[in-house]
Amino acid sequence: MNKVKKTRMLLSSLSVFRGILNRSVPKAYYRLLSSLEKEPDEFLSAYGDFYSLISERSCSDRLAYSMTEAALFGENCFTRAAAGGKYDLLPENLLEAVKRDCEAILAAAELTADEILQSYKYYDEISEIADTLPRWSAGECAESFKMFDGSLKNVAEYYKENGCGIFARYKAFIWRDGDIQPVLHPDKIDMDSFTGYERQREQVVGNTRSFIEGKSCNNCLLYGDKGTGKSSTVKAIANEFRRDGLRIVEMPKERLTDFPLLVDKIAALPMKFIIFIDDLSFQKQDRSYTSLKAVLEGGLAARPDNALIYATSNRRHIVKESFSDRTDDDVNTRDNMQESLSLSDRFGLAVCYSIPTKDEFVDIVCALAEEKGIDMTREELEKGSERFALSRGGRSPRCAKQYVESLFC
Repeated sequence: MNKVKKTRMLLSSLSVFRGILNRSVPKAYYRLLSSLEKEPDEFLSAYGDFYSLISERSCSDRLAYSMTEAALFGENCFTRAAAGGKYDLLPENLLEAVKRDCEAILAAAELTADEILQSYKYYDEISEIADTLPRWSAGECAESFKMFDGSLKNVAEYYKENGCGIFARYKAFIWRDGDIQPVLHPDKIDMDSFTGYERQREQVVGNTRSFIEGKSCNNCLLYGDKGTGKSSTVKAIANEFRRDGLRIVEMPKERLTDFPLLVDKIAALPMKFIIFIDDLSFQKQDRSYTSLKAVLEGGLAARPDNALIYATSNRRHIVKESFSDRTDDDVNTRDNMQESLSLSDRFGLAVCYSIPTKDEFVDIVCALAEEKGIDMTREELEKGSERFALSRGGRSPRCAKQYVESLFC
């Protein structure tokens, strides 16, 4: 049996990683190998379709990466167990099947175009055309498959660090249309991007680190004045801990009634999740308000152990109150007040971000100016930033950033 036909049979018998045959490049590749004994028109059509696809995917010079990437981002019983650090608990026969699949995928990735053409049953009939067909290059494999040396230890370590399935390919997500959708271009802000508010960030970072390490931790409410870095802190923390298996899923506040659906999708996954609710507030106690309360504490579809809820709000008590709420003719007015306060009370950690003092504001401006290479004295920056802040309605880190950026206009 020649090398190409053997590789085709190995792909046919994939088991644990069989799902890669549903991915576009491996699927087209397998169709090409399956046409080795078909009529010339069908074989050449499969060849052309395959080369067209890998050209569109910019992998005609790195076929090995494209083939092994499909397995790298695949989700199956092995990758899930490895991502959770428990692959060694799997049955030995299953681990042997994984090794066999890895070897088959690598063998397929290393085949050259000439080897496939020369294995075609009617090669003599198409030899003149075959000489003009475009060729691809194998290149290097994806990261985890570079580590495969017959042992699964290094491969499993890769999944443990990077996650599996869609959560290996992407790090940030949003709940949309009843499902978890990847954010293709997430904010790359990091912890070094901030000046000021060190105490507040240390609280949130400490809570997150405890969560990653499996220690006691709390859902977190970041509240306070606009533009003080509440949302940026959450995004920076997600970036900081992504190599520790942390992922972030943004839940739009208008979709809070979908919380039980989101919980069902992430509860069994090996990664840790921050469920991020930005700009949380309610005009009154509505359905979504009740849903969030139940997830925070007390509901049947409660927050799973691998998830924390991080919310930001300009309000400490989240639910808008008016004096009429306390002077109506309801017999149990105090109960109504307690109900309005009970949501924010269910966040075990509440961190306040207040507007900076004048000196703190100028410190932020100066730090940003230095970072951008702006050659101005502190006095010049102070005068200019104060005028700018007055025109914007007050000081904040966001205002400081906008002022520094305006200096380039």
